Amino acid sequence: MNIDIPADEPEKLRVTSHEQYKSPTRLSPSSVLPNPIDQFKEWFKAASSPHPNQPHKTVVQEPEAMAISTCSPEGIPSTRFVLLRQADPQGFVFYTNYESRKSKELQANPYASIAFYWREIHRQVRVVGKIEKLDTAESDEYFASRPVGSRIGAWASPQSSVIQEGELEKRLAEVERRFEGPDGVNVPRPEFWGGWRIVPHEVEFWQGQPSRLHDRVRYLRKQGEGAEWAIERLGP
Repeated sequence: MNIDIPADEPEKLRVTSHEQYKSPTRLSPSSVLPNPIDQFKEWFKAASSPHPNQPHKTVVQEPEAMAISTCSPEGIPSTRFVLLRQADPQGFVFYTNYESRKSKELQANPYASIAFYWREIHRQVRVVGKIEKLDTAESDEYFASRPVGSRIGAWASPQSSVIQEGELEKRLAEVERRFEGPDGVNVPRPEFWGGWRIVPHEVEFWQGQPSRLHDRVRYLRKQGEGAEWAIERLGP
C-alpha cells in the first residue's frame, strides 16, 4: 500500500495503491457446503490453524474478531469490534454489557450485521440476521469460564458511559472488596451482562482475486420452518 499527502493539499491523505489479492483456489456456489454455518466453520478452521513458520501463532491473528453494526431507532448506524465466542447451528454468539450502546440499539432494533476480515488468507465473511438474547443458563456458563479479572471487570465497567479520571480504578477496588471471601474472589454474573446470538438470514463469503475480480457467494435463507438455503454468485 502507498499513501500520498499532496503538497498543495496537506490536509488530504490519499491511498494510491493496494496489494493485489491472489487466492490459491476459486470460490463458487458449487464449491461451498449447503449450510453457511458449516462453510463458516471450515473457513474459521483455516484462519485459526497454526502458522507454518510460527507455530505459536495462528495463520490469521485474532480470527474471532468481528465488526458488528447496529442501528439506533433514528437510523444512525454504529460499528465496533467484538469477539465471536461460538458458532452453532442457530447462529453466531458474542457477549457484552446489556447496558452498552450496542445492546440498547439491539433491543430497539433487533437486527445486526457482522463481518470478519481475514487479510492473511484474502477472505471475508459478512452476516446479516435477527438478534436474540441468550438464556441465563448459557450466559452463566460462559461467564463462569472467564478469568477472575475479566469477571470483576464486567461488574466495574459502566460500558459506554462517560466516566471521570480514576473512577474505573475505584469501582474496580469496590468490586474486589464486595466479592472477596475466604476462598478467594467469587464473582457471579451481573444481570446487566450476557450473550447475544445473531440468527442469520443472509451470509456472504468473499475471496480476493486479481484485478478486483473477486469471488462472492451468498446464502439466502428460504422461507418456512427448517428452510434450507439458496446459494448464488454475486458480481465482484
